[in-house]
Amino acid sequence: MKTIKIFTLVCATALGLTSCSDSENNITAQVQTKLLFTSNNSDGNVNIYNVNSTDNVTKSTLTTSTSAADGIYYSSEDDLVIQASRSTLGLEGYTDVSLATSVISANVTASVVGSLDMQSPRELAVNGDFYVVADNADADGNAATNDGKLFIYTKSGNQFNLRNTITTNIKLWGITFIGNDLYVIADTTNELAVYSNFLNNTSTTTLDATKQIAIEGIVRTHGLTYDMATDTMILTDIGEASNGQDDGGFQVIENFTSKFSATANGNTLALTEQTRVEGSNTLMGNPVDVAYDGDTKTVFIAEAGNGGGRILAYNNISNGGNLTPVYNSSLTSASAVYLHKE
Repeated sequence: MKTIKIFTLVCATALGLTSCSDSENNITAQVQTKLLFTSNNSDGNVNIYNVNSTDNVTKSTLTTSTSAADGIYYSSEDDLVIQASRSTLGLEGYTDVSLATSVISANVTASVVGSLDMQSPRELAVNGDFYVVADNADADGNAATNDGKLFIYTKSGNQFNLRNTITTNIKLWGITFIGNDLYVIADTTNELAVYSNFLNNTSTTTLDATKQIAIEGIVRTHGLTYDMATDTMILTDIGEASNGQDDGGFQVIENFTSKFSATANGNTLALTEQTRVEGSNTLMGNPVDVAYDGDTKTVFIAEAGNGGGRILAYNNISNGGNLTPVYNSSLTSASAVYLHKE
């Protein structure tokens, strides 16, 4: 995630003076803004939470014409919010979203669009101008086989262009890039897979994962996120499909790169190498996506089940356990979260 430093001049009028000259006063303050972008499967709007402080969160809404959406991303370079629409079945980008203020609300129309190729789009992962969407529809029409599709788009101007499609031999949901490697969860399992140098696969084809391991302690994983600065991977656990209220959790894997490398293909990463958060206090029943602020060790969760849907935040996660969220806001059918810091 790119971090941009913003410097704000503090005017001398705030001190009872009349001058606002930087040269005269030479007063500057570094201000960091942290915005949590969210999507949902209830109304398709983009809700944006200013999470500079979890004690004083403000929310704004971009009202869209789509009725349901999943994976979400924000590009500061293009001032563009992108989400995977589950109603139009394509990527939609909303431009000119000013982040100059902490509270923004507007009606928006997708101005960056593309072909409508997908059946059941879920998570979105971005690497440069490449936008990859995981689709969890049955790829071969046989419910007995595990499969899915990864749609690879390139962005050019105001258009998303489908470059190629990869069919996988695992069911898909959450995906994230670490460098050029694409990490994916194997839905309905507790397994994590990687496709090395994923974008080098330029033709439409079927592709096996480079490596796939089990994550001890997880029943059924859905969301994942990786923080490069701290080498931390977090995976969510939705538990049993029949329980959407209180059997969810997430697991934190610090020093992820070495731990994943040390676990042989087909083997299991032990729970003793991880930290797990779960329990009735957490309000997690169906945590479908996750974002992480490595600076403050704060985990953000899109919870689709408990109470109809919530956005949750947790800190003091080092020891795991039955933690109470430090932030809890209702969001019906919450589906995805993306943390942007500048």
